[in-house]
Amino acid sequence: MGGPGDPPEGTPEGAPSGAEDEYRSVVFDESFVRAARLQEYSAQERMTDHTPAVRRRPPLRRSLSRQALVLVLLIVLAFGTAIYMGVRNPYQAPRATPPPEPVRMTVIPLAPSGKVPGATDPGHLYARSPAAQFEVGAEGIPLPAVRRTAHFSESQVVAALSTAKDYIVASSLYPEVLTGEQVHPVRALLDPAQFDQFDRSFDRPAADGRHAPTGWLVRFDAGRTRLADRGIRVRGDLRATEADAATLEVSADHTFVYALKPAGSAAKPAASLSSLFTVRRELQFRFSRDDLRLHQVQLVVSYVQAGPLSCTEDSANRFRPLLAGQTAKAGGPAGTDPYATDGATALCGSLAPGAQPRI
Repeated sequence: MGGPGDPPEGTPEGAPSGAEDEYRSVVFDESFVRAARLQEYSAQERMTDHTPAVRRRPPLRRSLSRQALVLVLLIVLAFGTAIYMGVRNPYQAPRATPPPEPVRMTVIPLAPSGKVPGATDPGHLYARSPAAQFEVGAEGIPLPAVRRTAHFSESQVVAALSTAKDYIVASSLYPEVLTGEQVHPVRALLDPAQFDQFDRSFDRPAADGRHAPTGWLVRFDAGRTRLADRGIRVRGDLRATEADAATLEVSADHTFVYALKPAGSAAKPAASLSSLFTVRRELQFRFSRDDLRLHQVQLVVSYVQAGPLSCTEDSANRFRPLLAGQTAKAGGPAGTDPYATDGATALCGSLAPGAQPRI
């Protein structure tokens, strides 16, 4: 007899019974069966040579989902970008650059063989001298034709030449520098690493090849000499070359001719006469990329010849030119001590007669 919940005729054939409902939660669907690692052989297969009742199925090849694949690609891309930026990063820490070398200086006074010629008109002296065709002032320091180098652009080469010219103008043509009143216009153009050597040169001048003020700039003894004409005659050239991938070098070779008179001697008859004083400066500058950006120079070599001067005078601190009608004092330059390893050789030359005006 059926239960209260059963149909009067009993459970229809093929319909799920209550017992089957108890196992409904553990019935496996088709996908679960397909994913099983063990598979039972069929009755037909077991009738053949297969002794085991089950077989091991090969593992299913499961492909990565689209989201996982995109994530992997993003990780690889980010890693590759990090490596690339680390190699090509334009903001890498700058390499430490060595400090500039001390400036090597040579100052050679040129002594005349006779009296220094003079005239009342400085223009007449210029016209009768080798400086007759020289330009006046900064016009005599033209910039050459410019080309880029292997590692520096044309604008960087122009910057190096322009800065070198500014240094030459400040140190050779500024009246306040020539008279010894100021040195700041020259110091302001130097690489700060050379400030110590520059300051020591003016605090404690020495003819040691390192600390001669006249190696840095042109200046006269204002107590004895003054400019007779501010139109200083100049001729020379500039040349830029690439020393290495990080350095530009500029070589300068200029001759300056000054018209001078005695200072503070208006009552003397010779005070109205002017004479010419010639300075040849061969300078070598060096520029790092920071120097180009900051408009500053590193002076490397200074080779100076100047006259008419007496060899017995100290030309390292200030020039004391021989003026119109004067002659060089007898005697040679200060003695050189060959045992002083840190000293410089005392030098003096003879001023050629052709370098003087023909009066």
